[in-house]
Amino acid sequence: MPDMTAKESLLARISERSARVGVVGLGYTGLPLAVEYARAGFRTTGVDLDSDRCAEVNAGHSYIADVPSEDVAALAEQGLLSATTDYATMAEMDVAVICVPTPLGKGKDPDISYIVSATEGLSPHIHDGMLVVLESTTYPGTTEEILLPRVLRNGCILGETIFLGYSPERVDPGNPTYGTRNTPKVVAGMTPSCLEVMQALYSTVVDTVVPVSTPATAEMTKILENTFRAVNIGLANEFAMICERLGIDVWEVVGAAKTKPFGFMPFYPGPGLGGHCIPIDPLYLTWKMRSLGQQTRFIELADTVNSSMPMHVVTRIADALNDEEKPIRGRRI
Repeated sequence: MPDMTAKESLLARISERSARVGVVGLGYTGLPLAVEYARAGFRTTGVDLDSDRCAEVNAGHSYIADVPSEDVAALAEQGLLSATTDYATMAEMDVAVICVPTPLGKGKDPDISYIVSATEGLSPHIHDGMLVVLESTTYPGTTEEILLPRVLRNGCILGETIFLGYSPERVDPGNPTYGTRNTPKVVAGMTPSCLEVMQALYSTVVDTVVPVSTPATAEMTKILENTFRAVNIGLANEFAMICERLGIDVWEVVGAAKTKPFGFMPFYPGPGLGGHCIPIDPLYLTWKMRSLGQQTRFIELADTVNSSMPMHVVTRIADALNDEEKPIRGRRI
């Protein structure tokens, strides 16, 4: 019987659950994913530069609200889940999944230093027969431009001896209904063989896998999801300010509008945008398109409106206190 190719061997190890999975970054995306792989039967190792996080995982404790400590403890006790600060352990892995933060710099430009740092840490330990996946939200082109050259440094052949793909995280912290397993997962590979391996891997931990043609398509999908929310929240915030000027209750307006059974989805005003994704990810696309000479008007306008909301709320609070003849200084909310 002829020797198996690198792809066939990796697919077999994934099917048999004998593949070892490494997750780089054990934050709100990485730890839940690592737990799912371990729960599926893969020996899973997390790599994080925060030694306290690693110690918590190894002790069977969870620091992520959506991940019960009893799950971490059970998997750690079975030898299916562990954590380390040492990238060298990735040399033993068949799969490396990068789940690191992608914040904005002071000028609202993308800060992909965590992706670069993680890939540089991983690069010396990449070997034939390995699948490398990026899950961090980023601008279209990152997988090809940033990861691909570093993945191929050791002489591996893309789609033959090494496999590279992108799958955007879809974590909604605190959601009681949708978690890692029952949230459909978009996946893409740099080549058809890469996509085949991606689908095989993710189908072990996710109920529905959605393949797309290229990593750039998958990267853009995530940006669209978050831009959709950012723009519509911006619209809701603008409506709130308009209703205030007109003496109309915006909450009553939204409540009435959402009774329409088609063509409307309710979004609600608030004191700006929070979280890891909505206020940040659309601006990754703005930066990318600015470099190509194209303006992203909807995204920029929504960012302007949403960024103004904290000051608008503080002003309303100050006005309300003034009406009660109370200063804002020294008040607690």
